[in-house]
Amino acid sequence: MTDQKTGNTKQGSNLVDVGRITTVFGVKGWVKIHSETEPMENIFSYSPWWLKTRHGVKPVEVEEYRPHGKGLVALIKGVDDRDKAQELCQVTISVERGQMAELEAGEYYWYQLEGLAVITEFEGQVSRLGVVSRLLETGANDVLVVKGDADSLDDKERLIPYIPGQFVTSIDLEAGEIRVDWDPDF
Repeated sequence: MTDQKTGNTKQGSNLVDVGRITTVFGVKGWVKIHSETEPMENIFSYSPWWLKTRHGVKPVEVEEYRPHGKGLVALIKGVDDRDKAQELCQVTISVERGQMAELEAGEYYWYQLEGLAVITEFEGQVSRLGVVSRLLETGANDVLVVKGDADSLDDKERLIPYIPGQFVTSIDLEAGEIRVDWDPDF
């Protein structure tokens, strides 16, 4: 895949979700950040952040940031007290797709794989298994979560290890599909 994963995006949207503001940190406006980039500090290489609030999407700049324990904390420009910081809790952080680094051939951001049809070619039989609803990071390898749809073999949810060359045989973004070698009964 790539060393820099990302979260969700909506088809046609120019924004890619890269994390969340989870909770306040202290009384001076700092917030805790959950990053979906790898390494997690890469979230701070994007500017501006687009926060998806209940009042709409708004751009913000990060004034300062630092690691804290196993996570990250940040101070958003213009947010200088705990009450203002509280308003940003549980808000998704997105960035413009054009800010993301170009990848090498054969590397993909997670948002590029979400929504692709999954076709298995198992023991000479071709079947549609569904679409990639999301990806999971397991430590050993990433996993495609494939949900059955109206055009699939059945409505089962399948977890397919994202291992190119072994289970994932090809990815065609233009055709909107991933070909896998996976037993449809599993």
